[in-house]
Amino acid sequence: MALVFAAIAPHGGLAIAEACTAEDREVAAATRAGMEELGRLYAAARPQAVVVATPHNIHIPGAIGVLVAGRVAGRLSGAPPAIALDVPTELTLAWRVLESLASADVSASGVSFGSNDPADAVAPMDWGVLIPLWFMGGREQPPTPLVVVTPARDLSAADHIHAGVAIAAAAAASGLRVAFIASADHGHAHDAKGPYGFDPAAKEYDRLICELVRGERLDRLADIQLDLVEAAKADSWWQMLMLHGATIKGWSGRLVSYEAPTYFGMLTAAYEPALPARHPRPSPPPSREKEMPAVSRGSASPPRKHTARRTRAR
Repeated sequence: MALVFAAIAPHGGLAIAEACTAEDREVAAATRAGMEELGRLYAAARPQAVVVATPHNIHIPGAIGVLVAGRVAGRLSGAPPAIALDVPTELTLAWRVLESLASADVSASGVSFGSNDPADAVAPMDWGVLIPLWFMGGREQPPTPLVVVTPARDLSAADHIHAGVAIAAAAAASGLRVAFIASADHGHAHDAKGPYGFDPAAKEYDRLICELVRGERLDRLADIQLDLVEAAKADSWWQMLMLHGATIKGWSGRLVSYEAPTYFGMLTAAYEPALPARHPRPSPPPSREKEMPAVSRGSASPPRKHTARRTRAR
């Protein structure tokens, strides 16, 4: 099959009502409603697997990360114990993603955790994965199988776009209906009392992101200056570049909600296959001047065939 749904989803704990105190329950009402809408659209697309790009899991210098542990599990730090998920990895798709990244000359590495047999391993689930999955597939019985991927901030915008294209190609070759979620919070410097202080770049960055999402112009993400991304303390640019690559041809998107009720901005947006597109298609993914090294399996090996089987913003 192929990708059948994609989304930009925040990962602030305020999005989950059950994780909020009574006084915080209405602080991010627009975001919560947006996440519920994403959940409805996700369910209607009937994915058989979900790929989540998170900035808060493994960090590999110079390489996209792909978790190849058999399961990913964790709970939301500071929330009631019930805010927890344990989700199986779609291992065949995970290894296919790695192969597709290698074919696209995007540096990548497969990573497992714990058991030496990745199929028996359980990797930690970060809040960038847990919060979107709370609304999209993680609480289904059984949960939708998962592939966790991580960006690499020392790779270029073009590398991340090509990574998204490679993920879409892996989905198309998998025989599965696959969803892609860019887990993303935006500027983190909206409030002088927040952990990252105040910088007007946060408001400017978020304004620009809302404009691009609303206008269905993710092809212009790569034009955003990295200095603005860094000054805004943004946590979203890289994952959205991957989403752009995954949905570069024949998709329609809409902004569902945006707000910055505390020190960081939260946006929800939904993407669905639709032809013809409202705007002329952007040109193919930008070429890269340097040749990227081949994919590395890191310390992980493909699973043996006989085996089946935390959190705050920024």
